[in-house]
Amino acid sequence: MVWDVLNIIGTIAFAISGAMVGMEEDYDLLGVYILGFATAFGGGITRNLLIDLPLDLIWQQGILFYIAAIVIAIVFFLPTDWFHRWQSSFVFFDAIGLAAFAIQGAMYAKDMGHPIIAVVLGAALTGVGGGVIRDLLAQRQPLIFRKDLYAVWAMLGGFIVGIGLAEREYVLYSLVPFIVLLRMLAYYYGWRLPRRIRDDNREPSS
Repeated sequence: MVWDVLNIIGTIAFAISGAMVGMEEDYDLLGVYILGFATAFGGGITRNLLIDLPLDLIWQQGILFYIAAIVIAIVFFLPTDWFHRWQSSFVFFDAIGLAAFAIQGAMYAKDMGHPIIAVVLGAALTGVGGGVIRDLLAQRQPLIFRKDLYAVWAMLGGFIVGIGLAEREYVLYSLVPFIVLLRMLAYYYGWRLPRRIRDDNREPSS
């Protein structure tokens, strides 16, 4: 039950975020659909490649394709003023997709008996995979390479699942708003990992 609910939540959230990016890039209807589907299902494909699951499992989720198609159509045909309001919520929808798919990916890897490193990576790649594909197709710098600790929150969710702290359904469900909250706080307050700043003005040594 948790698996199915997370699948639906993640698919809807990422279909919205992918369609919104397509609209911002002025894509036509087909382009918006391609970007929406790539975002909604790209993480699952990445996860299956990582933990050696058959790729054709993606095509056995017929109901999710219909859900994504309807959601993308709603975004595309939204009145202009409504769409502009939704644009400000892009990070929120992306955070929901990140959280739902990260937990789902961690659950999948853990149920298959993989070690904790695989559970954490499964969570990260399932959570960020769709967003990375979306940004690359739209010729944008993927969020995973920017600030805001984007992938860190997916990995944290995977770690919590991997060490057995999320065995009960209510804990798994509560992880979604927890990760969303952390993602939003990082976005608004500019939390980031340390990075190396090159001194390009330094004179070369003789």
